[in-house]
Order: sequence, then C-alpha cells, then structure tokens
Amino acid sequence: MGRHSLPDGFRTGATGPRRRARRRNVALTTALVFVLAAGTAAAVEGGVLSFGSSCWDSAVRLRVAAAPGIAPALKDAAGYARDNDVTSDGSCLDVQVTAREAYQVTDALRSKSKEKGATDFEAWVPDSGVWVNRILADGKSIPVTPAGNIASSPVGVAMIPTAAKSLGWPRKTYSWTELADATTTSERLKLGAGDPSRSATGLLALTRLTHAVGKAKDGDILAAATAKALSLRASDSDSQALDTLPRDLSGAEQGNPKRNQALILSEQATFAYNTTADSGDDLDLFYPKDGSPLLDFPFALVDEPALTTDESRAALRFMTLLGEPDGRRILEKHGFRTDDDDIPDKLVTRAGGSAPQPYKELPEEPVTDKEIDEALGMWTITVRSTRLTTVVDISTSMSKPVPGTSESRLEVTKAALSQALATFTPEDEVGLWTFSRKVDGNRDYRVLVPTERLGGRAAGSTQRDLLSAAFDSLKPVKDGATGLYDTTLAAYKEATASYTKGKFNALVLLTDGANEDPGSISRSALVTQLRQLTDADRPVPLIAIAVGPEADKKELDEIAEATGGSAHLVTDPSQIHSVILKAVVRAGDQN
Repeated sequence: MGRHSLPDGFRTGATGPRRRARRRNVALTTALVFVLAAGTAAAVEGGVLSFGSSCWDSAVRLRVAAAPGIAPALKDAAGYARDNDVTSDGSCLDVQVTAREAYQVTDALRSKSKEKGATDFEAWVPDSGVWVNRILADGKSIPVTPAGNIASSPVGVAMIPTAAKSLGWPRKTYSWTELADATTTSERLKLGAGDPSRSATGLLALTRLTHAVGKAKDGDILAAATAKALSLRASDSDSQALDTLPRDLSGAEQGNPKRNQALILSEQATFAYNTTADSGDDLDLFYPKDGSPLLDFPFALVDEPALTTDESRAALRFMTLLGEPDGRRILEKHGFRTDDDDIPDKLVTRAGGSAPQPYKELPEEPVTDKEIDEALGMWTITVRSTRLTTVVDISTSMSKPVPGTSESRLEVTKAALSQALATFTPEDEVGLWTFSRKVDGNRDYRVLVPTERLGGRAAGSTQRDLLSAAFDSLKPVKDGATGLYDTTLAAYKEATASYTKGKFNALVLLTDGANEDPGSISRSALVTQLRQLTDADRPVPLIAIAVGPEADKKELDEIAEATGGSAHLVTDPSQIHSVILKAVVRAGDQN
C-alpha cells in the first residue's frame, strides 16, 4: 500500500455519513490518506503525473462489484465521472459497476475461486460491514482493504397500508420484539425477510431481535421460536422478499396466505420500491423505537497488494467522488443517507416513514461481531435442523475451580450445555458421550445418550429430558486421565456413519487437557484416519473446544482441521454456548 499515491481531489472527511460507529473506518481512511500523500509528492516531483493531454488517452478502468441495492446509484456515479471527465492523476475514470449479492462475493473471496469471479473486480461495495468483517476474520481469503463507508440506510419493518393501519401507523411505535410478536403471532399478518445467512438486512434485524428477547425469561427459547417463525417465510434475498408482497396492495390478494403483508427491509429498499410502485401501492415503514441497525455500505479494495498503483488510486478517487456534493446527491436520489445528522424529509417520506416514527433512532449500542455470530449460529441450528453429538471430558482436571467463581470447570460446562440445549428444536438430533480413561471397561469413552431426535420419546421421556438429566449427572472421574485420541476417533466414526442428509451434522468435543493415554493411537495416525473418514458430500466438522489454560489448542487445531472443523479456546466455560454458535457459522460457511 505504501507505493500508492493520493488520487486527484481526495477530500478527507467526505466519504459518507458521519456517526460514532464508523470511527474504525474513518481511522482506516485517514491512514490511507497519509500513506498515499507521500507517494503523490514524489510522483509530482518526478514528473510522473501528466496534465497536458486528454484524460481519456490514459483512462483507468476500474471494476466494482456492488450490492444490488446500491449498484444503480454507483452506475449513475460512474456515468457522472465519465460525463464530467473526473480524473485520477490526470487519467479519466472508466468505472464499470456490476450488481452482485454480497454473500456471493464473500463466498468467492473465501474460496479464492476464479470460476466464481473472486478476482474479477478491484473494488467491492457490499451493503454491510458484516461481510467485510467475515473476510477479515478469515486469514485464508483473498484479502480486502476497507477504506471507508459511502452511505447508510436503517433497517425497519415495511408493511402494506392496511396492515400498517391495523397496527396504528404512524402514531404508534413498537420495539423490535413487539413488532415481531405482532407479525409472527398473527394469522393474518405475515412477516417475511431475507435469509440472514444471505441477507445483511435479515441478519442485522435477527441480531437485534435475539439481543432484545435474550434479556427476557427463557430468552434463548423465545429467540429460537422467533427465528423459526421467520424462517418459514424467509427468501434468498431482499429482492426476492419483495416479490412475496401482494401484487395489488389494495386488492383482495392481501388475504392470500402465501403472500407477506410485512417485510424486514432497509429504508433504501422501501424507498426504491415506493418510487417504482403504482399510486396507492406504497409501503409504510415502522422504525423500531429501540433503534434501527444500519446498513453501512463499506468501500473496500480487493486484493490490494496485487493492484497496480493506477488501479488503487482510481478506486480511492471514485470513493471520494461519492462523498463530494455531486456524489452525495446521486446517493440521496436513490434513497441513501449520506449524513445521519441531516436526513432529508423527502427521503423518509418516500420510504414510507412519517413522524412520530423514530426514524433517527439508532441502537444505544451497535451490534458486535460476537452477537452477529451467535444470531447466525442460532439461525443455522434452528432453520437447517441439526444432528450434533457432544463429547465431554470428565477427567479429574475438570473439577478445578473456574477463576472468580465457586464452581468447577465441569459445573460451568454443564450449565453452558443446558443453555445450548434450549436453543434446539424438537426436530434436531443431539447426543452425549463422556470420556476420561477406561470409563467403560477398556474404552476411554461411554455413550450416555445416543444421538436421537429431541422430540422423540423413549420410556416415557423425551430425548430432551434424557439429555437434560444426563447433563445434570455429569461428575469428574477420580484420578481420571484424558483419553483424547481414541475417544475422538470412535466418536467421529460414529458421527460419519450415522450422517443424516439434509441436516447440519457436527461433532462437538470439549476437553481441558491434552491426550494422557500412552497406549492410544498416535496423533499423526488419528489425523490421517480422520482425513480418510471425511467426505465432502457428507460433511461432519469436528468443533473442538479447549476449556481452560491446560488444554492444548494447537493439538486440537490440527485434529479439527482434518475434518473441516475448527478449534476454539475458552478461558471461561460459560463462553461455550456462544463458541458453539460461532463454530457452527464457520463450519456452515465452508460446507
């Protein structure tokens, strides 16, 4: 990055909406300015920059992949740049914008697949930083370099007029949970959304919902129930969700049970819909009173080290154009916010908003990456249905106290597993193994509860009841060592042999130590056999959780990676629930 100088017209502080949540991106942009500025001075002094000929003699082609919602605005901005000879270092900008779903670009970058178009563009504008963060968290992806945010749009609930009127719009305001309750519990008012695994709009709304319901009694159960209700009417994308609305918002089709009367949508998507809708077919927009999360439209360079100086500088010049008055007018014309301190009334009105709807209200605290991973993990478990075998270490070391508490590692682990159990549906399959050394004859492991459907019944009890009782009964083995390798191999053989098609299959292993069985299979032999057992068409990732400082995270990394899974270190066993959800997201992305 150090070799790239500052493009013409770079204006600091003009790259999009101003708000506290963007301090990290502002810092990144500022760093880019200082690094690039040094190169500009050298280029000017050395006579590299030419201003004497037509800028089209040396035009720089820039390919931009953009989320479908913002692609039309960026195409207009590219047209403005061509019509007005906007230059970067004296060369005209020839910007080509292609609309691509953000999840598709994310998948391509993570797979490094040329067939999927992972390197067909120099810049990327997804609708949310959640996609960029996913790339940044994956050290194996094609790298991206975020440079700033160019626009924003809050997420709310859009409704057909009759539905909005029945809920008291615009005078009555609702929290996220109240809106969800009003729509998911009504037989006549159906709520649709983009699939949170593919739609940032759906994911941010789901995260706010789970955050809100999580504070209530039995919050995990309520969150899972809400996710399940949403999943029944989820679409692959926001545009497909719009197709589920009645064709005539004032006609009889409003009562069609296959049609949605409400959708989780961004303000900009509702603006675009209302702009093209026939008279009387406009949607009304509810802005939750506990704050609307924002789509923040980051601008990122793709594989920046491989870009030429001209390409990098042209990309940054195009980004700054979008923050200049003409660029901002283009974005606002398409329904985007460019300054959260100055929101045009006509934008909100055209998007279906109206006072006293709290259209300026942002969440008190922005969602964290951890909360997003938890929400998406819960969605994966709830919607895809899961077959999960849990293998728990009961060696003596699990009786050690957790710092800062009066409970042992195993006691806190049991509580975390019980919490996780509450998020599963009756159709999910969950089982429990325990292990130490020679806990069942010469075997280092024991099958306490075979992996079966939670809603199934046996001997008068449900599988869920059996598991709950088994969790409560777990106790450390006196003088028990850790028979890790033989247990892992046996459990993985069983998990792959009993693979259930159509479900998310995984093996969860929790241990606080390294292998202590000298007579067991070697680590290298274990890894070799695990690789032989894996099947890309029947994936069963091993999710290994290292509990406490004595666990060998490096060892678990090697073992888990052999199955396409992942290893995670937790210093506090109470983190186990969120780690499982995070690991499910990672495994789901790869399979």
